[in-house]
Amino acid sequence: MGQSVQQRWADAATTVAFEELPPVSAFPVIPGRRWGPGLWWSATTGRHVAAGSNAMRTQLMVLDRDPEVTGLAGRPVRLLWREERGRVRSWVPQLFARYRDGTGLLADCPSHPEAGGERAVKAAEAVSTACEEIGWAYRRLAPLDDVLAANLKWLAGYRHPRNAGRPGLMPAVVEAFARPRPLIEGAEAAGDPLEILPAVFHALWHGRVTADLEAPLHERVLVGPPGWSGPGKAEGAR
Repeated sequence: MGQSVQQRWADAATTVAFEELPPVSAFPVIPGRRWGPGLWWSATTGRHVAAGSNAMRTQLMVLDRDPEVTGLAGRPVRLLWREERGRVRSWVPQLFARYRDGTGLLADCPSHPEAGGERAVKAAEAVSTACEEIGWAYRRLAPLDDVLAANLKWLAGYRHPRNAGRPGLMPAVVEAFARPRPLIEGAEAAGDPLEILPAVFHALWHGRVTADLEAPLHERVLVGPPGWSGPGKAEGAR
């Protein structure tokens, strides 16, 4: 932890690189939970981001794939405000994301809609207002569908650049899916599937090729170029 510095919110938002900061407070360790605080290696920044829960790690996966996101940090700022009766309140959003246009997102990652209770609801209102005043956004990010979360977790295992393979392999993978075709057919067309499939998953993570991630990934799922009109139907599906 570094030294804490208190500033006016509008000043801090325009001068502080929150994406460069460590957490202002540690993520709690809750006994009995299967997943505790840890680190997420970001393909966007090439650095680790502190994650406090499985729900937060899932949202980090989503933001790490977003081409508009340029920076990520866990718990980098504490916001303080005074209520009408004069009582000082504070809140530490779980997640910060910097966008390409310079704006920011503060977010919390509840495991279910009611998580955090009334205190979280009031904090969300205050933080949302503060973000709107400077052109940023605050969101309580809803949990992902189980299938989408599982697919992202699988593809995240191939996000590191080493999975792009040898020089010249990635262009061959992209060319193999210049038209939509089943995943395994494209992999076989590009070479040995044992070598090609990690590169295909790497390309899917980075959006070099696309598939419907709301349906289970399997060897016959259709994979095509970015922006193709109909991802989502496996070969033979109706």
